[in-house]
Amino acid sequence: MDIELIRKYNVPGPRYTSYPTVPYWDKEGISLSDWKNTVLKSFKESNHQGISLYIHLPFCENLCTFCGCHKRITKRHEVEEPYIDSVIKEWQLYLGLFEEKPLIKEIHLGGGTPTFFSSASLTKLISGIVEHATIANKYEFSFEGHPNHTSKEQLQTLYDLGFRRVSFGVQDYNDKVQKTINRVQPFENVKEVHEWSKEIGYTSISHDLVFGLPHQTKENIQYTIDKTNELKPDRLAYYSYAHVPWIKGLGQRGFNENDLPKDEEKRELYELGKQLFDQNGYVEIGMDHFALKTDDMYEAMSENKLHRNFMGYTTNNTQLMIGLGMSSISDSWYSFAQNVKTVEEYQEIVNKGEFPIFKGHLLNEEDLILRKHILAIMCQFETSWEEPQTQSPIIDTAITKMGELVKDGLVEIDKNSLKVTEKGKPFVRNICMFFDARLNRAKPNTPTFSSTI
Repeated sequence: MDIELIRKYNVPGPRYTSYPTVPYWDKEGISLSDWKNTVLKSFKESNHQGISLYIHLPFCENLCTFCGCHKRITKRHEVEEPYIDSVIKEWQLYLGLFEEKPLIKEIHLGGGTPTFFSSASLTKLISGIVEHATIANKYEFSFEGHPNHTSKEQLQTLYDLGFRRVSFGVQDYNDKVQKTINRVQPFENVKEVHEWSKEIGYTSISHDLVFGLPHQTKENIQYTIDKTNELKPDRLAYYSYAHVPWIKGLGQRGFNENDLPKDEEKRELYELGKQLFDQNGYVEIGMDHFALKTDDMYEAMSENKLHRNFMGYTTNNTQLMIGLGMSSISDSWYSFAQNVKTVEEYQEIVNKGEFPIFKGHLLNEEDLILRKHILAIMCQFETSWEEPQTQSPIIDTAITKMGELVKDGLVEIDKNSLKVTEKGKPFVRNICMFFDARLNRAKPNTPTFSSTI
């Protein structure tokens, strides 16, 4: 990687799991009637293809000081049942909108720690969700598992409920790094749950790794990836640690900021990881993700079927995604809505029979056009505006400002299309930022330079 390019394009940028991104949603938000109307419109248009559900399970027994998720730390497992009851009640509110049975194509359990919940609680949850729905022929149920808090019984229970993909949070295997981020989990723990998953029959096992953690070095990354390669997961996520204690509070102040790898040092961690993944047979998928050629995510990328939403990259291109649980974000394609962010407020509102939404965004015509282009760039590394419905003055403005990207060999542009080069893939967010009208209007003097660090 050209070090001068790294320096030139190293400014934080959005991850573009949505457009517009959450900080640039309209301040007036979205009315409940508009949200319901767009959900119903999207459901009517797309239910024959299937919808997605994201279910947020926020509880964790311990606080990991690198984590930026919305969570509740507790060892009191009596919180499970009332929370699940509320999630099922929220789902029933959506069922009341639909004029036919929903066809579920995708369910993802995120957190928090989904495996905080007992096998009985997980069974109650999924049974309550699918009871009044139809499951698509080619569905994908997935969940996030904590290696220290996932039992063989839970893995078997979720498999019996239809789950075939699991993602284990590994982060880093170095003892000092693990102690600093309060996430101590020996390799043996990960190996055990990984091998249980294979034995039970899970068809896609993913490990999440993080670079840029406190005290992390190239030697740590080499060791972590070597150990990971011993297990050969089907997929890998390689995330950049985002240090935002001013947003996430005390959870991310468990170490000194001087302990974090800086700029070029952090970039070297990314480059080393990417090089090792390639040597171990993994193919880069979009941004931050890698997969073996035997995994269906590689197949989706090869067939231009890769999709991206608030859950990240997915092989299922669904138009409607309903988020259930506290802090969950839903996407009707025409609008976004986020639930309230505390367990107590969430349960109180849902138990009154009301939708627990506290903010959202209704996309306008410009948003919808730009969203398609940003999604195409993030998933297929190319986009075109030949058809009238894909055109916008913003595109003309963006292209005229991308001379430096062309000069540096990061993109190729002709009259009606743009293609990200191999050299440009690490800077895909930079390219999307040129199409981000709301970001550029809010911060017109901010350079649209960013990289994966």
